[in-house]
Amino acid sequence: MSSSHMDNIPSTPGKFKMEKSSYIQRCRHFSSVAKLTFFVFLGLILVLFFKSPSTSSLSSSSSSPYSSSSSIASDLSRRSLKTSSWGGLAWEKRVRSSARIRSRNGFSVLVTGAAGFVGTHVSVALKRRGDGVLGLDNFNDYYDPALKRARQSLLERSGIYIVEGDINDAALLKKLFELIPFTHVMHLAAQAGVRYAMENPGSYVHSNIAGFVNLLEVCKSANPQPAIVWASSSSVYGLNTKVPFSEKDRTDQPASLYAATKKAGEEIAHTYNHIYGLSLTGLRFFTVYGPWGRPDMAYFFFTRNILKGKSIPIFEAANHGTVARDFTYIDDIVKGCLGALDTAEKSTGSGGKKRAPAQLRVFNLGNTSPVPVSDLVSILERLLKVKAKRLVMKLPRNGDVQFTHANISSARREFGYKPTTDLQTGLKKFVRWYVSYYGSVKKSDQ
Repeated sequence: MSSSHMDNIPSTPGKFKMEKSSYIQRCRHFSSVAKLTFFVFLGLILVLFFKSPSTSSLSSSSSSPYSSSSSIASDLSRRSLKTSSWGGLAWEKRVRSSARIRSRNGFSVLVTGAAGFVGTHVSVALKRRGDGVLGLDNFNDYYDPALKRARQSLLERSGIYIVEGDINDAALLKKLFELIPFTHVMHLAAQAGVRYAMENPGSYVHSNIAGFVNLLEVCKSANPQPAIVWASSSSVYGLNTKVPFSEKDRTDQPASLYAATKKAGEEIAHTYNHIYGLSLTGLRFFTVYGPWGRPDMAYFFFTRNILKGKSIPIFEAANHGTVARDFTYIDDIVKGCLGALDTAEKSTGSGGKKRAPAQLRVFNLGNTSPVPVSDLVSILERLLKVKAKRLVMKLPRNGDVQFTHANISSARREFGYKPTTDLQTGLKKFVRWYVSYYGSVKKSDQ
């Protein structure tokens, strides 16, 4: 992989300036029954997590046609905190060097999930404008770790060091905060994917709930406390039928375990903000795509399978209804992440105690232009110059929803968020990267 791949990473200008507008986090008014239903569901999730690992692995294996002892071992490895050794003078030197602020009034940012799709792009954008950036990632095998290692190499060329470790490792997190007085945390580490929750549900609770709580526990005790921007998801809207989706809409009807863990994260964020004074901003991402993306996303594996001559599933809802997504290009998401970071107020706690009310926000980051999945395939056909073998199927009951559509007025008002990349333009950039990175149809088998 050559250094030319850096050309596919977005350049992001300096910090956003917040307009003189106030943002008040309005409480959502749910019925008492809806609240009770959600928290009972959350309780069941926690019970699931605290089952023995072997039980979780066996249930995961029984639901998969590829079950074997190796898949059980793989599941356990995902949950292991011993992903890599850390510590020592040389290690501390690399940590400090990566996190060093190189611009006036710059931030020192811990980016969790830095070897992930969004994490890589955000890390490079922060570093380019002079912020200190330290990455953290456990490099799990939910999808090809080689792609994550390639992103790691890209970040290293930008002067960004990724600590290999798990967000559930409290000792590691405490050590990092001892070494670096982070002003901000960009929390992007998570177990992603809607359908995989049916195979390995425990991994979602482990990362998206237990891991988030562990990170907040360390942040609450840090001095100074950092401001935290974290990745929620558009999946929290679940079975909501009102469009476009607004932050004021109800989010107590999750359609997947993934969505339920992200909704739980929003409630947990409220708790730590209320009790400990942590400044928290949640970002509900809408179907992010682009270069260096995730192989489990439809646009990615559609591209791979079209090139290989394999059929691709095109889902349709009941009565031949259209399935559509609010596809959002990665550069636009990065601008939203930096805008949220730049307008995040300081946390108000000290020594684990709240001193004053703190900022609590949630924003949609989408493109506001839902596109039918069939149209996505047509664009890929034109760009790849290959006809796709379409296999029309009913939308399965595995957590997928029929449509997503973001109302972004809050993000636009608070930090000028304005997506500018249409799907045709964004997919053209993705295909160019894909062909450059994988090189040939055979290599794209990875």
